[in-house]
Amino acid sequence: MAERKKMALIAAQGSLDWAYPPFILASTGAAMDMDVKVFFTFYGLPLLKPKIKAKVTPAANPAMPMKMPFGPKGFQNIDWPMPHAITGVVPGFDTMATSLMKKQFKNKGVATITELREMCVMLGVELIACQMTMDVFGFEKEDFIEGVTFGGAAAFLDFAAEADIQLFM
Repeated sequence: MAERKKMALIAAQGSLDWAYPPFILASTGAAMDMDVKVFFTFYGLPLLKPKIKAKVTPAANPAMPMKMPFGPKGFQNIDWPMPHAITGVVPGFDTMATSLMKKQFKNKGVATITELREMCVMLGVELIACQMTMDVFGFEKEDFIEGVTFGGAAAFLDFAAEADIQLFM
């Protein structure tokens, strides 16, 4: 019998657009019967808190098209380039962009980050909180959802060194 494939992911970003890839890949890998571990470090660590407050900021992603999740189809298909002069100075722009992106995901039937994370837990993905990052940012074990494991880079790298797939996000 063949050994299960292994997937090792590092989640270092916590914005809305960067929160999706590790959870999508982890849940898909686990559904394909892979042994999956995700190491959450730096700004990815808050994705393990009970309430995920991830936002998207067009100012940090100049390639991000702004699509409207409402109105006629032709209106929804327009790429609205947002110059930094607007995205960087208009109060509340990140909140608006986050709201629009979440509505777009909902309109397209995409699961929320919380739903994807729950799927990962249900499928047996090991979600590892980086102990060093916890210490640096003052997080406590009680700050995170149930089922998270805690460890350092060395423990994760033992698994990652043997993994068939290794990705940094």
